[in-house]
Amino acid sequence: MDPGVDLPYNQIIMQELIAAIKKNQQILHPVVPFNAGSEKLVALDFTDANRSLSPDIVENTEKLGRLINETLEKNHARYGIGGYGELRVLYSRSQLFNATNGTEEPRRFHLGVDIWGAAGTPVFAPLGGMVHSLGFNNNSGDYGATLILLHQLEGIAFYTLYGHIRLADINAFKEGQYVSRGQQIAAFGELQENGNWPPHLHFQVIIDIELKKGDYPGVCRFSEKEKYLANCPNPELILQLEKYITPA
Repeated sequence: MDPGVDLPYNQIIMQELIAAIKKNQQILHPVVPFNAGSEKLVALDFTDANRSLSPDIVENTEKLGRLINETLEKNHARYGIGGYGELRVLYSRSQLFNATNGTEEPRRFHLGVDIWGAAGTPVFAPLGGMVHSLGFNNNSGDYGATLILLHQLEGIAFYTLYGHIRLADINAFKEGQYVSRGQQIAAFGELQENGNWPPHLHFQVIIDIELKKGDYPGVCRFSEKEKYLANCPNPELILQLEKYITPA
């Protein structure tokens, strides 16, 4: 950072957090199990550029899940990865993200990374921290069961959010409880507990939680993307999975 340039406070914190995570990437525990030597990843595209996403598939969880599974099987991939900074057609399936009247802008811009895979896939804490809050956001299309952890790294506080997990996972924790690096904290939930989605993990990094508990927007309006991107750095900094993605 150029010391002669005055930056807003949130940009300074963002740069400091990114630098701290990069410095400590080697000690971060994988968020999901993955063997780069024997397993594959594939990128999943949920923008309007994906012509296979017909309206009937978008609106039907069973068909959407079948499309995802077929893509994984075709590419011999354990997980489908993607979503950060993606303008998605996918959210038209839920009134949660749609405009409440004809003049409001719907929410379509995704702020986390999704890891699509089998229900029951374990999820681990990338570093030690404390349970900040828990929630069951049980609207159709929402996170479903949700866990938020608070971390400190190089003196910088930040949060990680785990959405679409099992209801049993959030019932197993209490606010203020400490978790260790590498501890299993959750698993991919089934559709009845994960907001009616095919099984996956929504993983998001947040700097300022804004007094929210058990929830934080994972999807925003396109017109608000700069505000939210300034508060939610790319989770790939922690996940470190993109380098293993093979072309579909």
